[in-house]
Amino acid sequence: ARGLESMMPIRLVLADAHPLILAGLQYLFHQEDDFQVLACCRDGEETLQAVRQHRPHVLILDFRLPGKDGWAVLNELAAESPLVHVVLLTDALDVEEALQASRLSVSGVVLKEMADRLLLPCVRKVHAGERWVERGSISRALDTLLRREAAARELAKLLTPRERELVDWVGRGLSNRDIAAKLGISEGTVKIHLHHIYKKLQVSS
Repeated sequence: ARGLESMMPIRLVLADAHPLILAGLQYLFHQEDDFQVLACCRDGEETLQAVRQHRPHVLILDFRLPGKDGWAVLNELAAESPLVHVVLLTDALDVEEALQASRLSVSGVVLKEMADRLLLPCVRKVHAGERWVERGSISRALDTLLRREAAARELAKLLTPRERELVDWVGRGLSNRDIAAKLGISEGTVKIHLHHIYKKLQVSS
C-alpha cells in the first residue's frame, strides 16, 4: 500500500489573486510527474469551494486574496478540519503574519521571489508531513518574534500582575489619568507603580 501511495500524484489546489502567477504556478507543477493541479482559484470563496470539492493534499495559498482573504480561508478550514496541508506563497511576511501563520498551523511558507527554486521541494516535504519555512527569507520576522517572546517572559519574571497590566496600558498610549480611571485607582498610585516599574526595568520613562 505504501508503494502504491508513493506512486500517486500530490493533489494540489492553487490560490492567488493574480492570473499570471496562477498560470506560472500551474506550468511549474505540470512539468513534474508527481503533481496534479485540481483547481486554480483567484478569490477566497472559490478557494474554499475547491478545497471542499476536491480534497487536495496541499493548498498553495496567497493570503492577500480578494473577498475572503487567505487568513479567513485558513480560519474556515481550521474550523472544518479538512485533511489539507497549507503552503503560504507570499511577497513578504512580517512578525504578526508569521505568528498568525504559526497559530493556524500553516505547514510551509515560501516567498514568491524564490518560488521557482523552493516551492517544489517545499510542497513535497509538506506532503510528507514535515514543515518548511525558508528561514533566510523571513529570519528577521522570526528573530523579532522570538525576541518579543523572550522579553515577555522576562517581564513576567520581573513584574507583578498589576505592573504588567499597567505596562500594557502604557504601551497602548493611555495617559496616567486614563489608566487610573480604568483600574479604579488614583493617578498618584499609577505614578508610584510606574516608578517601581521603571526601576525594575532600569529605564527612565
